[in-house]
Amino acid sequence: MTEGEKTRLIAWSNEMRDVHERLRKALRVTQEAIAAGDPAEPAARDLLLFCHGFCAALTGHHEGEDRELFPAIARSHPELRETIRYLEQDHSMIGHLLGGLQAAVDRAATPEDLGKHLEGIAAIMESHFRFEERKLLSVLETLELEIDPGRVFGPL
Repeated sequence: MTEGEKTRLIAWSNEMRDVHERLRKALRVTQEAIAAGDPAEPAARDLLLFCHGFCAALTGHHEGEDRELFPAIARSHPELRETIRYLEQDHSMIGHLLGGLQAAVDRAATPEDLGKHLEGIAAIMESHFRFEERKLLSVLETLELEIDPGRVFGPL
């Protein structure tokens, strides 16, 4: 294997780490925006943008994994199919939680209420990311997938 081929292969594991870190940061920024809000007032326009942006980014990331990455891993590593099913279930659960956050944003919930939604999302998201990284990073270092990383991991 040439150095260029090795770099291209390892880039998938690096890309997953990087996008997970960007999503963690987006969540922290959103949580900080909520914490800085006036609890007696409905969410401000900037806060709504943070929430909408975070929801769209996390959803796009999970949809790309479900559509592109997980089928490729299942084909080359059939022993990971159960792990992939578990990760897809996590994606569904996180999607449900994001739907709750979106509903809270749409009804102009207080920053305190939005903060509670984000705390739940943060707990599940972090657990999911750690499990996913523990189970898949070594596989991603050898995965050959000829596709744009943005299509796989979302627009972040």
